[in-house]
Amino acid sequence: MERSGDRLHVHTDGVEVRLLFLADGILRIRAGFEGDFAEESYTLTTTAWPDRLDGFLGAERTRVAPLPFDVEDLGDRVRVTGGNLRVDVAKDPFRIRVHDEDGTLLHSDVVGLGYLEDANGRRIHTSEISRDDAFYGFGETTGPLDKAQKLITMSPKDALGYDPRETDPLYKHIPFYVKMNRRNRKAVGYFYHNTHDCDFDLGRQRSNYWPPHSRYRADGGDIDLFLIAGPRIRDVVQRYTTLTGRPPLLPKHALGYLASSMYYAELDADCDRAITEFIDTARAEDVPVDGFQLSSGYTTQETEAGAKRCVFTWNERRFPDPEGFFAAMAERGITVSPNVKPGVLDVHPRLAEFEAADVFVTRSADAGGDGPAVGAWWGGPGRFVDFTKPAAREAWQRWLTDAVLDKGTTSVWNDNCEYDGIIDTDSRVDFDGAGATIGRLRTVMPNLMCRVTRDSITAVNPSARPYVVCRSGHAGIQRYAQTWAGDNSTSWESLRHNIATILGMGLSGVAHHGCDIGGFHGPAPDPELLVRWVQHGIFQPRFSIHSVNYDGTVTEPWMYPEHTPLVRDAIKLRYRLFPYLYSLAARATATGLPIVEPLVSAFQHDPALDATSEEFMLGDALLVATVLTPGARTRAVRLPEGEVFYDAWTRQRYEGGQVVELPVDLGSIPLFLRGGSVLPVAEDELTSLTRDAVTHLRLVCVPDRDAEFTLYEDDGLTRAHEDGAFRTTDVRMTAGEQVRIALTRRGTYRSTVERLLFDVVRPGQCPHWVALDGERLPQHLHRGRFDAAEVGWHYDIARGSVLVKTPDPGGDLAVTISFEPVDMIGM
Repeated sequence: MERSGDRLHVHTDGVEVRLLFLADGILRIRAGFEGDFAEESYTLTTTAWPDRLDGFLGAERTRVAPLPFDVEDLGDRVRVTGGNLRVDVAKDPFRIRVHDEDGTLLHSDVVGLGYLEDANGRRIHTSEISRDDAFYGFGETTGPLDKAQKLITMSPKDALGYDPRETDPLYKHIPFYVKMNRRNRKAVGYFYHNTHDCDFDLGRQRSNYWPPHSRYRADGGDIDLFLIAGPRIRDVVQRYTTLTGRPPLLPKHALGYLASSMYYAELDADCDRAITEFIDTARAEDVPVDGFQLSSGYTTQETEAGAKRCVFTWNERRFPDPEGFFAAMAERGITVSPNVKPGVLDVHPRLAEFEAADVFVTRSADAGGDGPAVGAWWGGPGRFVDFTKPAAREAWQRWLTDAVLDKGTTSVWNDNCEYDGIIDTDSRVDFDGAGATIGRLRTVMPNLMCRVTRDSITAVNPSARPYVVCRSGHAGIQRYAQTWAGDNSTSWESLRHNIATILGMGLSGVAHHGCDIGGFHGPAPDPELLVRWVQHGIFQPRFSIHSVNYDGTVTEPWMYPEHTPLVRDAIKLRYRLFPYLYSLAARATATGLPIVEPLVSAFQHDPALDATSEEFMLGDALLVATVLTPGARTRAVRLPEGEVFYDAWTRQRYEGGQVVELPVDLGSIPLFLRGGSVLPVAEDELTSLTRDAVTHLRLVCVPDRDAEFTLYEDDGLTRAHEDGAFRTTDVRMTAGEQVRIALTRRGTYRSTVERLLFDVVRPGQCPHWVALDGERLPQHLHRGRFDAAEVGWHYDIARGSVLVKTPDPGGDLAVTISFEPVDMIGM
């Protein structure tokens, strides 16, 4: 052992291992297979050391002082203590074990297998596990939420029409997971800071010579593990996102209905008119909509090889006036996100210009050295932009600005950026001057592409809030883009199993994620499947109906007129939830916590929920249990132990720890309000988040216990919030015989809310009195008189709610509701 400043160097008969306590609960263990311990990360936003790419990351990176640590030689092992972690380094045989401050074992290497390089040069880390361990996260994966005994590959692919249970890998590369022991209920995170393709064996492999174990195996690089203590899963996620970054606050239209279909950009002519007519149809059908994701057909050009998609071009028959098209969509309150791809076909009409700018990944020495590397691309052989090269980033910003942004948009959809068409993984990239292989860095290309896109949007329109969408991504993609799980298939299986994929992304730091509603690839969804998918999809952080149906149809909200009212009602429910969704987005920006969260994370104390994925929490207030099977007449839901829930529609009360079976029909959207929660919803009917404002706000309060919620407001479109132009309303609810709901306002933003309606859930108990800031309010026994009044309260006996209404004065206020017993006969 050698202590060197803030690190402990462990010299073994193999590679050197270094330990560093980055922060409370975060231990870095790095086995230096490369030998140089180079610090050159595109991924980390928090470091405690100089990094070669500090200048590139700029303000995205924060330097902290590492924690001090104590070293004690205990003979057969050395004990290292820093913050709330204790590390025991066994000498012979070598092994690292990590305990928390309670003495709970969080991690143990497997003796003899801990840190290895195999005959193919792959670097391997092997950890002890138990049969009681569950494994969550791993970014974007198929299959169940708990990955115990699974083999997971991270080598991003263009996985068109993937099987939602079995296809492996998908589009993302996020080598992070949470291990939770089902007995002690404690969680620990494993983030492997490495961009090479890798795989994880979570106890699938067995050998009598070794204890049960999990294995991480990467194609190269160091074993650079950030071990992250909990004990809560939420603690792990928050600490992980201090390492890799948290999402920006997206513009509010990103939470609306994002329309799309490949069909509209593939017409022979006048695609622009067809798309504006689609938006006009949505308005006529009374379907709210805020965005249109423009597929790449707008770039189709006639080449010597036929009609091909050529990035940074416009098909003039389809879009004769791009500027006019964007202006017409903006007039309709629609943000257009044009599809942009990082590959350039060999028959691209601007190929010579791109080659002259020297922007491409280059051939390996074995493939001839100089010149662009050529790989499989959509439409034929192509070359690929090297976003690790400063000159390439500068050129891309120029081309993106000229061809897309200057036409009139502040949003871009980056697509097909997995770089899996380059078979020769020894092809060369610039790596900001250091040089590396595409095999090492292809997984970060989408992150860098999205960063360039964000910066380009800001350069063109500094006041606008950039909105970037991306299909692929490495750890940290949440800093730059909203993402989705690619080209899913149309089936009931996709509807059900995509949920675990989204929940896994939320636990991997990517709060803004979703799946194509209705299915992207396959036949048209039948009416029941479309309705159920929309009813579920409205709760996904990203809500987009997008398709390329091979039967020639187009998936649209009104495609089955008899069912359009059900689809419309579901989408309108999402828009009513906007104040809640936007506040959850602000929470994700501040904390890294998911917007949709698996029950095992929200209710970690309840073992019955460890594998549940078909029900989930939207924030802390709503348990979502939408119908996911055809022909269903009931929906069974196991409610978390130790909690109280209310049917969001009937207000029937349920104790947790039991299975509730609800009757359902095709219009049913089963939701439960959590006891001890606050849910803000819009009383206005919003049809456009871009243009409409919330003027009437309903605060649904469930006072089974004390609760807090922070409502966040700003203009939703500009970057003024970065300069303090926002408002938070801290809602503090105190339960008891007197329920008190206090609103504390902070911030300079002038809210659009003019009226408040408190909806306090208390079935079977009418209050004795209600006061606003200490002044008793009039009670209106008749509902019609209450509705007509400016201020007052009413008990809705059918819904079991106390309704309190008041103009919003804009400042702090408090409502007190007395449920104290009153003996009217005795009086």
